[in-house]
Amino acid sequence: MGGVDDGTARENLLARAVRILEAFDADHPSLPVAAVARRADIPVPTTYRLVAELVDLGLLERGSDRRVRVGVRMWELASRSSETVSLRDAAIPFMDDLHAAVRQHTQLAVLEGDEVLYLERKSARGAEVVNITRTASRLPAFACSSGLVLLAAAPVDVQERVLASPLEKLTPYTVTDPAELRRQLAETRYRGFAAVRGWVHVQASGVAVPIHGPGDQVVAALSVIIPNEEGRVAPVVPALMATARGIGRALGATAGPTA
Repeated sequence: MGGVDDGTARENLLARAVRILEAFDADHPSLPVAAVARRADIPVPTTYRLVAELVDLGLLERGSDRRVRVGVRMWELASRSSETVSLRDAAIPFMDDLHAAVRQHTQLAVLEGDEVLYLERKSARGAEVVNITRTASRLPAFACSSGLVLLAAAPVDVQERVLASPLEKLTPYTVTDPAELRRQLAETRYRGFAAVRGWVHVQASGVAVPIHGPGDQVVAALSVIIPNEEGRVAPVVPALMATARGIGRALGATAGPTA
């Protein structure tokens, strides 16, 4: 019985350590320990103890201001074997070219659960539109162009799980009707790209295409953020598709999006 209790205790400690690491995001890259405790919903004394252990392991770092942040050791471990690292490395040179050509925010994303995780974002200085996403940030998969592309290629059970979950509007224009979203997914599969206007930010449109990997499976989405204006989608689609094909070839794909 004691072994079960010990195992449960260890599991709880591990879960709490993960919650502490999840307390940090793009808007909160460093935090006082008390704020970590509040965001992780863990008692302050326990947070202090776990933070000290994570600092000793190099997974967190403590600054001269006593605030803590994710440590370089965490980045090192994540970079050793993650498939997303090779995907990102393959995509960046092509994204640089696309970014220079369209002069708009350019993004690389994968499906992670019911959300889109952005692996890379190229910001365009002087771009005409705001982009709220950042590298390592997330958006609901149903609510953005990258998510539609990735869901359109996902198994039906994944699509239905997402559509059965609570669908909250990010703007007044975000589509949350499951029937309309199914139509959007079918249209995305047919056209080979997704375009949404004002779903994430009222002044922005997102246009995304799939990236194929080995076995011609869709492994990621490539997108650009453009002004929410008539006539802005069609000009960027060929460049997006050509770039996605280049990334796909670098990953070992034999197929890719076609205009």
